[in-house]
Order: sequence, then C-alpha cells, then structure tokens
Amino acid sequence: QDKGTRMTEFWLISAPGEKTCQQTWEKLHAATTKHNNLSTNSKFNIPDLKVGTLDVLVGLSDELAKLDAFVESVVKKVAQYMADVLEDSKDKVQENLLANGGLLEQQWQAEHKFYSSSLDTVPFLLIFKGVNQIDNDLKARASAYNNLKGNLQNLERKNAGSLLTRSLADIVKKEDFVLDSEYLVTLLVIVPKLNYNDWVKQYETLAEMVVPRSSNVLFEDQDSYLCNVTLFRKAVDDFKHKAREYKFMVRDFQYNEEEMKADKEEMNRLSTDKKKQFGPLVRWLKVNFSEAFIAWIHVKALRVFVESVLRYGLPVNFQAMLLQPNKKTMKKLREVLYDLYKHLDSSAAAIIDATMDIPGLNLSQQEYYPYVYYKIDCNLLEFK
Repeated sequence: QDKGTRMTEFWLISAPGEKTCQQTWEKLHAATTKHNNLSTNSKFNIPDLKVGTLDVLVGLSDELAKLDAFVESVVKKVAQYMADVLEDSKDKVQENLLANGGLLEQQWQAEHKFYSSSLDTVPFLLIFKGVNQIDNDLKARASAYNNLKGNLQNLERKNAGSLLTRSLADIVKKEDFVLDSEYLVTLLVIVPKLNYNDWVKQYETLAEMVVPRSSNVLFEDQDSYLCNVTLFRKAVDDFKHKAREYKFMVRDFQYNEEEMKADKEEMNRLSTDKKKQFGPLVRWLKVNFSEAFIAWIHVKALRVFVESVLRYGLPVNFQAMLLQPNKKTMKKLREVLYDLYKHLDSSAAAIIDATMDIPGLNLSQQEYYPYVYYKIDCNLLEFK
C-alpha cells in the first residue's frame, strides 16, 4: 500500500469462534479482501485467562477503561515530548516512534510479560505501576531538560535582537573605550541609519567637552549603527538629553571584562550540558515510549478478552483480529463488518436503523457495534 492510504489507526475487534477460531479469522479475511483490500489484517491471539465470576469481569471492564485512558495519555505525552526534544519535522518523529514500536501485532506477540494466567490477580496493577513510573520519570526529566533549555534560550536571546536591547558583550572590545580615566568616559550610542549623517555632523556639539573625532562605528544591524563617543564625565547628562532629541539612544553600558567573561562561560556551560543530556534523554524516551506502548496494547488485549467473554459468554471461544483500515474505504469496511456480524446482536439492527434516541444508549459517546471493537489510534502527536 502506498503511504497515502495507510492509516495510523488500527481496529482491534473480536468475533465468536465458529466451528473453529481459524474459521472466524478466514471468514473476516476473505470478506475484507474480497472488496479491493479494505484493510490489512492479522490475527491477534490472546492467551486463555482464568475468568472468575461475572461480577469480577464487569468490575474489570470499568477498571480497564480507566487504565486504557491513563496509559494512552502517557504514551502520547512521551511521544509529544520526543517531538519537542528532537525539534524535528513531526512526520519524522511519528515514523521514529512507530518504527521503534514495530508493528502492533509483532510487539504484542513478542511481549506477554504483563500476563499472569488469571484475571483475578489483576495484571493491570503491574501495568499501572510501570506506566505511572514512566509518567513520573518523564515529568522529572522534562523539567530538568526544559530548565536548561530555557536558561540557554534566555542567554541566546540576550545575544540577539536589536542593538537597543541585545547584549553588547560579544561586540565591543577593550580598545573601543577610554578606561580608568578620572575625567573621561566613553558612551555607546545607537544611531538609526537614517540619522547617521546628522550624527556625524552633530555629535561633537551635542554637549560641551565632547572629545573631537572620538566616534567610530563599532557594529551595525539592519536599522542602526552602534557608535562610541568619548566625553568628560560631567557632560554626560547633558549629552544624553540632547542626543534623545535627535533620536540617538545612549545605551546604559559599563565595560566590565570579568562580567562579560562570566556570561560567555555560562553560555558555554549550558550549551555543553544540553548536548550531554540530549543523547541519553532521547534514548530514554525511545525505550520508555516502547514500554508504555506495549503496556497500552496489553490493556487493549485485556479489554478485548473481558468484553468478549461478557458478550459472547462461556466457554471462552473468540478470535481477536487486528485490522488496519484503508483511509479511503473505511465506511465500506464498517458496512462489511456489520453484515458479517449483525447476527450477533438482535438489538444491533434496531439501534443502527433507529434515528430516534434510545434511553440509556448514548451513541455519541460510545459507538456501538455488534462485535467487540476498540480503536488504537497511533497518531500520537498533536500537530500544532
């Protein structure tokens, strides 16, 4: 299939075993492939679990629904944070995550570690603990990394932007200033390019006691020049006041080598720290995305098992199947599945044909199908 028609959505469904479960599988596969490959299918074998009482199953059904929502939220958080950290095109991240996760059914078959043989010992407690741990670790790691990133961005921001606001430490040199003089001081002035000719004409006469020919252009950005000018200390206030009238802005700046050096070192330190943390963080995200994702598929499997027993009764006899629908033919796939399984539920026909509201059945919240159905939406990123 070409990528355009492939969905990042999977349908995990189950239907009762006919004479054998193999027959159920073959029937579904034939029906969906007869009409121009409506979906890519695979068996999704769930081990037999000891069932316990009906009450236990109904309770489990509710607990698993909550667990499903929690695990899905953690899977999405890890995926979204991976996208933030990689600062990469989102489609690459999505591919990276799912390639890392492998195909759902392969993952599932390779991993039964959350399973115990009895539903009464609640394997989902293990799942919850594991995923909750990932959630907590993610918060701690993200907070540390974001902090570092934020501090670095603040420093970078200080070294960018317009001459009126940006740090001048990496622009000016010692020789641009008259230092350690009792009477003289060098000021830095931002001169709009449009007013530069005025500056050249006027700066020596803006106040008394300006040193002639003491101004040079030290740096320029799109709109302005950064110029220095040397004058007697006692004329500074007068000079600032007069300069403002001509739209020349005197920057508040003291040349301090120690401070400038400290700023540079801090920036290098943060930049090195960020690089050091990046690799291990991405590795952690990949591993734990995989863990959380596997846990999520296990929860779906448990839900299919519980729901199938509740719907189709005992002895346990159903076939779970994983379908990856084709984007363009999803509606047709629904119709084929409905025709295949409508006999399972006499009320299903009434529900699907009914346009009126049926009390106690909220279709808007929970789509109803005569077969057991769970959607696994692998589009894990919020595309902003």
